[in-house]
Amino acid sequence: MTISNSVSLKDHFKTLTFAARESGKIIRDHFGKQKDIMFKGRINPVTNVDLLSEETIIEIIKSRYPDHDIITEESQIELAGSPYRWIIDPLDGTVNYSHDYPVCAVSIALEINGTIEMGVVFNPIRGEFFHAVRGQGAYLNDQPIRVSNVDTLEKSLLATGFPYDIRERRNNNLAQFNHLMMEAEGIRRDGSAALNLACTAMGRIEGYWEITISPWDIAAGILLVKEAGGEVTDLENRNLSIYKNQIVATNGLIHSELMEELQKVQVSEKDG
Repeated sequence: MTISNSVSLKDHFKTLTFAARESGKIIRDHFGKQKDIMFKGRINPVTNVDLLSEETIIEIIKSRYPDHDIITEESQIELAGSPYRWIIDPLDGTVNYSHDYPVCAVSIALEINGTIEMGVVFNPIRGEFFHAVRGQGAYLNDQPIRVSNVDTLEKSLLATGFPYDIRERRNNNLAQFNHLMMEAEGIRRDGSAALNLACTAMGRIEGYWEITISPWDIAAGILLVKEAGGEVTDLENRNLSIYKNQIVATNGLIHSELMEELQKVQVSEKDG
């Protein structure tokens, strides 16, 4: 593992990894045990573990950097306009976790002056700790990772996800999913955007797309993909903003082909 010679970045990285590991302990320790489950929407749960994990991460960051901004899934924290912004998903894959399905992760990224500089995606159930620092590559458990070398969509394994309001939204990704099922080797829907991106980065899958996504779901993962040699854009093949709620991430070799097929399926947002 390498890290910048900057003392500041080293300290930030230590905080990032410490927060991820501490929250990971909470997630692991409560896995397979009874949880308090509430619902933010019809099929959008949050558990006491989400909240405990988030509280732990925020406390660690604020104890070291009280003036930094934080964006996180479960809490609304007023932004002060700091150039430093921590972007947190304390438990990505809550539906899985609430059913003791072991596909879940904590995801934390640090954005500085609008650029994601470092990120971690940690699945504590499997003990897989992904990290990346901009310009220094991507790693799984401190071993370098790279995207796959599959260069055709037909031989590619993809992943995607669906919005929590899938039953009400017209543009709910089902049309895109159905179309690509006939074009790719296979598609997986395993319920964690952060891990989908991590799997793209390490070559387990060739690509991932989603049409309704939040910054905390993807901030760390997109850095992993880029640092592993992949490509990340929006659905119009433009530079991605994590605040525009859509993403296409690939190994780079199938990006144009995947974009072409996605753009064949145009679903109006009207009434959606």
